[in-house]
Amino acid sequence: MPRAGATSVRSQQMQARRFLLVSLAIFAALSLARPAQCLDWPDKPVRIIVPFAAGGNNDIIARIIAQRLGEVFGQQFVVDDRPGASGTIAAQATARAPADGYTLLFANVSVIAIAPAMMRTAYDPVKDFAPICNIGTYPVVLVVHPSTPVTNVAGFVDYVRRQPVKLAYATSGPGSLSHLGMAMFLKRAGLDMTPVMYRGGAPALGDVIAGHVATYFANLPVAVPQGESGALRLLAVSTEKRAPQIPDVPTFIESGFPGFKILTWNGLMAPAGTPRAIIDRIATEISLAVQDRKFAELLVKNGIDPLGSGPEDFAATIAADVALWGEAVRIAGATEN
Repeated sequence: MPRAGATSVRSQQMQARRFLLVSLAIFAALSLARPAQCLDWPDKPVRIIVPFAAGGNNDIIARIIAQRLGEVFGQQFVVDDRPGASGTIAAQATARAPADGYTLLFANVSVIAIAPAMMRTAYDPVKDFAPICNIGTYPVVLVVHPSTPVTNVAGFVDYVRRQPVKLAYATSGPGSLSHLGMAMFLKRAGLDMTPVMYRGGAPALGDVIAGHVATYFANLPVAVPQGESGALRLLAVSTEKRAPQIPDVPTFIESGFPGFKILTWNGLMAPAGTPRAIIDRIATEISLAVQDRKFAELLVKNGIDPLGSGPEDFAATIAADVALWGEAVRIAGATEN
């Protein structure tokens, strides 16, 4: 007959075993709960906040992406344009949104790398966002009015140096890509020009076309039609290789400025803490989309060089651009801090 002490020990062992089994079952259930919730995403409309006004290039590309994601996920992706304060209003709204995958930011260089270097923002461009996917990149193009007696970058540099009075260049505003890009080029070329600040790209471009200002760093989607019409002369593009939209226009690298490359980008980001399963699903679908010839051609038509890189590569791009454009802001003296 078993002793009472032995029975007690066996009873304790059985209780411990039952406790362990129950604990393992609970742990397994909890482990499965999060992916299951992510698999249900999205079960309501997803908002994509765009930092600029409707009708602009960012808005157009965002709507192309929203339509594609809506078709893939069977749920509406709504574009929410929130212009103002150099795009920081939209970024701040995204950073403060719940990290549940239902609010995304249609981000670009200006909002993530330039604005935080220029001014105090209510968001940290690295800590407050989760990079999802870099949709694609596009460069800037050095353009001049056709009456300017130059046809290439070397001629432009020589022409600017020979002027008895400093020439002016147009910008779409302090800290804009047109301002900072030109500031970096002028420093590299050893030139000195006077920036003329406009409120937006349209009036800046308009004055160059009218011949009131000699030159401008224009975004590729804007430069291409003006070059084709003869309203502007395109001297160089800031890509590493020639842009397919303007194959006859050389790069700055080809024009005697090794390593000079300026690319802006459009990408999707989410509030920090958004489940990785959701981030990976979106990134995968964008990556697949840019491999679709018709979809890629639609992006190229709107000036975007399709990329579709995932979260890690996108994070590395952001880190490099935060450093690059922070230096550009310093060179241009554009800080407002």
